[in-house]
Amino acid sequence: MRVTSVVVNWNGGDDNLACLASLFAQSAPPAEVVFVDNGSRDGSPERVRERFPDVHLVRNATNLGFGGASNQGIALGLERGADAVFLVNNDVELPPGALADLVAALEREPGVGVVGPRVLYRDEPQLIWAAGGVLTWRQNLTTLCGHRQPDHPRWHGDRRVDYVPGCAMLVRREVFERAGLFDSEYFMYTEDVDFCLAAARAGFSSLCAGGTTALHAASTSTGGGYNPRRKYMMGVNSVWFLRRHAGLLQWASFLVFDVLTLPVAWLAGLPSGRARAVLAKGLGILDGLRGRRVTADLLAKGGTILW
Repeated sequence: MRVTSVVVNWNGGDDNLACLASLFAQSAPPAEVVFVDNGSRDGSPERVRERFPDVHLVRNATNLGFGGASNQGIALGLERGADAVFLVNNDVELPPGALADLVAALEREPGVGVVGPRVLYRDEPQLIWAAGGVLTWRQNLTTLCGHRQPDHPRWHGDRRVDYVPGCAMLVRREVFERAGLFDSEYFMYTEDVDFCLAAARAGFSSLCAGGTTALHAASTSTGGGYNPRRKYMMGVNSVWFLRRHAGLLQWASFLVFDVLTLPVAWLAGLPSGRARAVLAKGLGILDGLRGRRVTADLLAKGGTILW
């Protein structure tokens, strides 16, 4: 199986080099690596070119977001005959043999269109970041399986999941041909869930290959897990996701378990400094309802009163 790997970067610094080194160190490395840079200003594209001259470098003048940049790499890989595309965040490192294991999972499961590894925290590898994800229609609409739980053999088997997190997902060519690419309007966050639902409608299931691992420094591009920009994006994109996929019951669940709990979350966040992120999520939900989308300009410093 010919695999093209796509890595998206926005000011990723040293993370890019570690990620790419782990890809080229695979027992069966990808046939091609496409590195898509989203208008970085930290010199990272030049460093990648110097260290890995065989990488196909795509440079964007502006930040197109994860979905838009990923689509550029996916399209290039498909044009060059890829049988599958491996999307991997630049803050992810793969142990040797991981990609071969994911390819084997696709090859033995014809009905699986998207497969991903059991993802551990890079700095706390004894803890699980995600073993796939499921739709809940509650807070943030989804939950990561095993999140923050100790790594344990119960998570080491293959499991059908609602979606594979986009930080490390191997996608069969036919999925793109039948379901399309990412919806770039999400900019960042939720596009992986939306994509896996589209794949499911096209007849492909998603699988967490739990015997395979990846190490992830979660949310580094947006400044860490619980911060205003990230929570704002999740608020906006939750509304657009609901518009596309939800019925009345799902909207009601989101209202009860997410929107109506925001005041409590704000009060609980005051001592820890998270209250501003809660406000950002509320603003994101409101902006989503008003028809706004996430843009690079909106996320820039001064884009809202919250950052």
